[in-house]
Amino acid sequence: MRTTLHHKIKSPKTFKSQLLVWAQQFEDVVWLDSNPASNKDAQNYTNYDAVLAVHAFTSIQTDFYNGFEKLKEYQTSVNDWIFGYLTYDLKNDVEDLGSNNFDGLEFPDLYFFQPKKLFLFKDNEVEIQYLNCVDDEIKDDLKAICHCENEGRGNLSNAIKIKLRIHKDEYFEKIDKMLAHIHRGDIYEANFCQEFYAENTVINPLETYNKLNTISNPPFATFLKCDDKYLLSASPERYLKKKGNTIISQPIKGTAKRSDIIEEDEQLKNDLLSDEKERSENIMIVDLVRNDLSKTALKGSVKVEELCKIYTFDQVHQMISTISSKVDKNTHPVNIIKSTFPMGSMTGAPKISAMKIIEALEETKRGLYSGAVGYFTPTGDFDFNVVIRSILYNKTKKYISYSVGGAITAKSNSLKEYEECLVKAKAMRTVLEH
Repeated sequence: MRTTLHHKIKSPKTFKSQLLVWAQQFEDVVWLDSNPASNKDAQNYTNYDAVLAVHAFTSIQTDFYNGFEKLKEYQTSVNDWIFGYLTYDLKNDVEDLGSNNFDGLEFPDLYFFQPKKLFLFKDNEVEIQYLNCVDDEIKDDLKAICHCENEGRGNLSNAIKIKLRIHKDEYFEKIDKMLAHIHRGDIYEANFCQEFYAENTVINPLETYNKLNTISNPPFATFLKCDDKYLLSASPERYLKKKGNTIISQPIKGTAKRSDIIEEDEQLKNDLLSDEKERSENIMIVDLVRNDLSKTALKGSVKVEELCKIYTFDQVHQMISTISSKVDKNTHPVNIIKSTFPMGSMTGAPKISAMKIIEALEETKRGLYSGAVGYFTPTGDFDFNVVIRSILYNKTKKYISYSVGGAITAKSNSLKEYEECLVKAKAMRTVLEH
């Protein structure tokens, strides 16, 4: 079904840049970059240094209703590589919930495609897999890629005016309402998000992505193009991965800013590691993920591999835990995802109550933000990130959006939560305003 060619590359960095420029001609693009040089810790769990999928041969696009069942049918029938995304609002397919908040982006709830052309990077080699119907284009494509110029570093757009969907005083009021739910015992923790947006704005998506990726160098960077809609992501978080019969999830809870002064940076890292509130947030989500994984796990196979480990990225320190499980070989991969969706780090505990309260207090439909982007292999393995630290863009509507959030617990301080949101938003704001 696919023709495979192994191609040696002198400079992966140069070839990656050229490949992304070349990919812009297609309507369907998913680019996933692990940024291996900057993420040594994360490499323990990584399959590829980078992956590009372009040019849909078949695809599925649907709203949330029966979304997972439709994806299951599509993945089973195609039995090939498929790439795409799950929006947060597929929660409404998993539970009896709704999404009624404002949506300026209008991404379909679920989208996957089978690429005609696929590039898999590992070290100084790229494995090129083309469907047989286009395999006569490999050599010409390689020539074209090598002649692509890196895009210039001109202005991304005229001055972008970023607006707040929720103003500071209103944010404090909403956190107080969230805390009232916690004190009443409705929930223990919930992830509350707010949107920053710009209207009537035109950007160069590839240039914006390149700037964001250069600033952040995250392990789950993503450039996604679905016709006129774009995701430009500097995600540091893995949602869920399947390799053979092993599942891993790596929720993030706990963020600290970086410092240019080595001693101060080390102190910030140590402070995060010992921060009682951050640890309790993380451990609550670990318990939730363990419970989610147990729905499809073989008895006694759920394990916490890393608890509250500090990973350091270019912009921030993060507290990350790694939970694993084993599944029966006959368990359908889509069922594994559905049983854990949406991810605990973006919802709260108990999950259903948290999602109801989130929907009532937030002002924006989350859509692809706090959803997941990734792929399925022909053997049913998969790997998905969490869509955070991301710019979303609807080219036709000229609408740009990025959202940030934080976990609210009984120990939360409204001002500190607000300041943490600004730390998380820093890279996106810098890229868009400068």
